[in-house]
Amino acid sequence: MIVAPGQGSQSPGFLAPWLELPGIADRLSWLSAVAGIDLVAHGTTSDEDTIKDTAVAQPLLVGAGLVALLALFEQAEADLPGVGALGGHSVGEITAAAAAGVLSAEQAMVFVRERGNGMARAAAVTPTGMSAVLGGVAEEVAGALEKHGLTPANMNTAGQVVAAGTLDQLAALQADPPSRARVMPLKVAGAFHTHHMAPAVDTLAGYARAISPRDPRTTLVSNADGQVVTAGREVLDRLVSQVSNPVRWDLCMDTFAELGVTGLIELPPAGTLTGLAKRGLRGVELLALKTPDDLEAAHRMLREHGSAADAATEPDASARSGDNPQEDSP
Repeated sequence: MIVAPGQGSQSPGFLAPWLELPGIADRLSWLSAVAGIDLVAHGTTSDEDTIKDTAVAQPLLVGAGLVALLALFEQAEADLPGVGALGGHSVGEITAAAAAGVLSAEQAMVFVRERGNGMARAAAVTPTGMSAVLGGVAEEVAGALEKHGLTPANMNTAGQVVAAGTLDQLAALQADPPSRARVMPLKVAGAFHTHHMAPAVDTLAGYARAISPRDPRTTLVSNADGQVVTAGREVLDRLVSQVSNPVRWDLCMDTFAELGVTGLIELPPAGTLTGLAKRGLRGVELLALKTPDDLEAAHRMLREHGSAADAATEPDASARSGDNPQEDSP
């Protein structure tokens, strides 16, 4: 299984070692031209404040995932041998959709450019942000978020919920956290996956209607509810609605387990999702693909887990099939 991380996972210079590989700098320059943003500079020399900007971070993350796929596979836009399933957290779901063939690399970059710009504009209306709530009792954490008017924007795994809302609301939570929990502000510039992002949804929906998606060629798991989605148009519709709805990564990991995933590789900037998987997918071999030095281990995992991955791609006419999607989380 291959997964792509979301906003907040980026760090200054994280793409520098990847650009030393043949063809990668040229490919990233091409994606830069498509996105209208200098991804090469932002992945190598831009400082932390610059790449925290939503309009920069989102194209940068998708571009990073796409060039890493090119380094991992000879033809990243063809079949991905040894990969039984794909998933992405928040903006990383665009990377996953491109890897699954739903979107071309160029479509993905235009879509994420408009997503980032739209969400940045929405975030500028009111000072908002996000904080991870680590630990605590689930019911008490939920009660604390409700008390302060915050939204559980990311349900990542047991013991990690991301709260989103205004900076004043987040400051109140920081000053009055749930018992046995700590609150950690995240490097994002808005209350993503909440009603604060509603202005971006209509604009993005218009662009989505102009795209002709393809059905996924690899099992693709949705952020909305952990379902496997089999229709390209539904994938695209979910990418739009995802902007103002919570990410249920906990349900995605439940589905990974149900699919029989035995190995998980996280694309750069890697570390966040493998960290969650250590707690939520015990017994699964994990690899954070941080630099090209990790490619040898990734290729070994693709060979060794390939048969299990092939089994995971068999259609399952269960409640998690995309043919009968459940309603998005409120």
